[in-house]
Amino acid sequence: MLRIYNTRAREKQDFVPIRPGEVRMYVCGMTVYDYCHLGHARVLVVFDMVQRWLRASGYRVTYARNITDIDDKIIKRAAESGEPVEALTGRFIRAMDEDAAALGVEKPDHEPRATQYVPQMLDMIDRLQHKGLAYQSASGDVNFAVRRFPGYGRLSGKSLDELRAGERVEVDRSKEDPLDFVLWKGAKPGEPKWPSPWGEGRPGWHIECSAMSCRLLGAHFDIHGGGQDLQFPHHENEIAQSEGANGQPFVNYWMHNGFVRVDEEKMSKSLGNFFLVRDILKRYDAEVVRFFILRAHYRSPLNYADQNLEDAKQALTRLYTALKGFDLLPDPIDWADARAKQFREAMDDDFNTPEAVAVLFDLANEVNRSRSEKSARLLKSLAGILGLLGRRAGAFLQGMTVTPESIQNLIEARLAARKAKNYPEADRIRKELESAGVILEDGPQGTTWRLR
Repeated sequence: MLRIYNTRAREKQDFVPIRPGEVRMYVCGMTVYDYCHLGHARVLVVFDMVQRWLRASGYRVTYARNITDIDDKIIKRAAESGEPVEALTGRFIRAMDEDAAALGVEKPDHEPRATQYVPQMLDMIDRLQHKGLAYQSASGDVNFAVRRFPGYGRLSGKSLDELRAGERVEVDRSKEDPLDFVLWKGAKPGEPKWPSPWGEGRPGWHIECSAMSCRLLGAHFDIHGGGQDLQFPHHENEIAQSEGANGQPFVNYWMHNGFVRVDEEKMSKSLGNFFLVRDILKRYDAEVVRFFILRAHYRSPLNYADQNLEDAKQALTRLYTALKGFDLLPDPIDWADARAKQFREAMDDDFNTPEAVAVLFDLANEVNRSRSEKSARLLKSLAGILGLLGRRAGAFLQGMTVTPESIQNLIEARLAARKAKNYPEADRIRKELESAGVILEDGPQGTTWRLR
């Protein structure tokens, strides 16, 4: 049985879905005012791995991962760059999609944007106010009254006296309590705004996820995930809003991935020690970066260093070397096989990817000894569940690097060949990309791509 470490319970628990055979999962995604850094990449890859394993385990999964496209930082950055908010967020959403595709991250079933769910946010705020859990302050903002909600602090494990206000901007002095957090911000000159019963304004940061998750997955769903830094205040506030408005439990299992560290310090923009995904992909193959992330347990700190990425590159090379000479596609897995059982046991133990990867290396050693096609197929199939070894071994070992830029260049070359009616060359480019695990999808809006 799958066991998940539930942050709220502070222990591993048997996973029992609310609806038999079905999993509804929500993950906090990016605030799109800049390019993705490695911390964002970890969230994308970790919860992509989680949804892949849930599907491989036979569950019907509904996976939602939001995009925050209205926020103080977004407004500030748009003003600095002299462009409309929509243009700024559109540009960074496209960049995020490119980085995610390069890392083999599958698209979620739902990818809601905050600005699309303002009516649902207003409805939730209205219900909170009618229940006495929200009030409008003299500043015009509508705030959540934290001390009126029993159990606040349960997720972070702190009492109200230990907690501090977690708002992204300076605390509003007109709040009844410094811990109270904003649900609706009164309009300021030049900022995006929407009409509301409390005057024109825009949503606070926390309300968006409650409104979007409840609208898409229901008021009570199975799994909520995100980075460890969101545990407080964001997820704590989500619980208060959602349970306060709906009068029922919000989420059964809370999952948080660990921090990325650089020289044993938390990677963050405030410290200036962050690394953009697209800069890392100029130096390292995207699958190497994905492998580097998955080699660590999702709850453990991930230490970024060139040597660690070099080690990941060499380790992934060993796996691909075992498959050299085999031209295989992933097969249905015989879970009665001893190695497959070990893999399943590892993944069912709170998504223990380090142990699952160890099984892949055991299989690779077996393939190297015996050259067994059966073992090679199992290696490729199990790795495929983690989004690994999707290329032909020769393409990886010959050094074909998968980056958004290199893929886009080949897509443009293919388009030029098709325009020139040089169809053999266009087919050759498609096959070259397929050998590297890149699948092209032609549509009315042009050609998009994803990793196998």
